[in-house]
Amino acid sequence: MIRQLSIFVENRPGRMADITEALCERGIDIRALSLADTSDFGLLRLIVTDPDAAQKALGESGVMVKISEVIAIGVTDSPGEFSRAIRLLADAKVNLEYLYAFLSRRENEAVIILRVDNPEAAARTFEAHGVRILGEKEVYSL
Repeated sequence: MIRQLSIFVENRPGRMADITEALCERGIDIRALSLADTSDFGLLRLIVTDPDAAQKALGESGVMVKISEVIAIGVTDSPGEFSRAIRLLADAKVNLEYLYAFLSRRENEAVIILRVDNPEAAARTFEAHGVRILGEKEVYSL
């Protein structure tokens, strides 16, 4: 499991700049992000190099941050690999709540960040079928 920051962001000019600047000032690098919006707020999810320092920095800037645990897997960046991993979850009756992805610095690899209803079952399923689960240090250093 890796830690992810979740932040409700007001849908107004400059708010993302404020958040990213607070992280930049502390030397915290963003590895992955996802932003889903509504008319008034967005839900920003971040994978950063130092989640604890990021939570503190953002809190000092008046931003409410929740840290949650997600799973990160590495899959070969080729047709069908992502589908195979998701099918494994479906067959194991693990519900996928959300996901987002980014390309790894490792050649020919995509990283998928997953939030599921049963992380332990997901991890067991992935391990049993040779899907590479990434740890915090590896993801934060990508």
